[in-house]
Amino acid sequence: MPAAEPSPRLRLLGVDFSSRPDRRKPIVVAEGHRCDASGRLRLDRLRELSDPADFSCLLTEPGPWLGAFDLPFGLPRELVETLGWPSGSWAALIDHYRRLSRQEIRAAFAAFCAARPAGAKFAHRACDRPAGASPSMKWVNPPVAFMLHAGAPALLDAGCHLPGLHEGDRSRIALEGYPGRSARAVLGRRSYKSDDPARQDEGRRQARQTLVQALEQDEGLQIDAEQRTALLEDARGDRLDAVLCLLQAAQASQAPGFGLPAAVDPLEGWITGVATTGPDLQTARPEAA
Repeated sequence: MPAAEPSPRLRLLGVDFSSRPDRRKPIVVAEGHRCDASGRLRLDRLRELSDPADFSCLLTEPGPWLGAFDLPFGLPRELVETLGWPSGSWAALIDHYRRLSRQEIRAAFAAFCAARPAGAKFAHRACDRPAGASPSMKWVNPPVAFMLHAGAPALLDAGCHLPGLHEGDRSRIALEGYPGRSARAVLGRRSYKSDDPARQDEGRRQARQTLVQALEQDEGLQIDAEQRTALLEDARGDRLDAVLCLLQAAQASQAPGFGLPAAVDPLEGWITGVATTGPDLQTARPEAA
């Protein structure tokens, strides 16, 4: 009887997303795998995608792969139902959302917020506060609503499998990640990055060094000298955020249900690894006004 073909190695992806990628602000992809002997996570390469078409090509690369993506996958159910948008399925909602312009999205969300009391302007997904993440409807600082607008349709069109949200090709699994959660576990509220050149100071570089050392020593991440330099010298933190998402993908690959709760709202989704109770709640951000 012939020997069975070996199972292909699972590729792990961590993606720091940009809604309008270009050479100045590309989508950064950290690609890695778990070493067979040690089980430690190895960073194989960092890729920069400066065109949305390159991102679409990434999503259709053959599996098996599992990726954690730093963009929201869903919108708050309260928001969707208040606006009268499709709520029967995630795919129907995303098809509606993609047809709206950014100006239309901004106007709809601003009107929603204007009708609500101070201190409760934004609607939140169930996972936002436990993760300490911005509400996925926020259109400025950071404009995560526009990241969803650019990224979620690409995931849908590529036929990726989004556990809890959308059935797709189970050899290409996409999860929502959030690098800020992993960074805070090491640094607390200490800043390690900035898009503003005036704020790209030595203190933030030292914070990146602390974070990289923790990834190597505590998480067992294997990187070489060139990769370490690339992470430390990227003052925007995009490469490091991609590696943090890679770590979350690796953790999800070994967690029951990919690190998601047993029940996930099929419009909102969930950030992998975020607990519904416990330590994550202690770092949640206060209500945005």
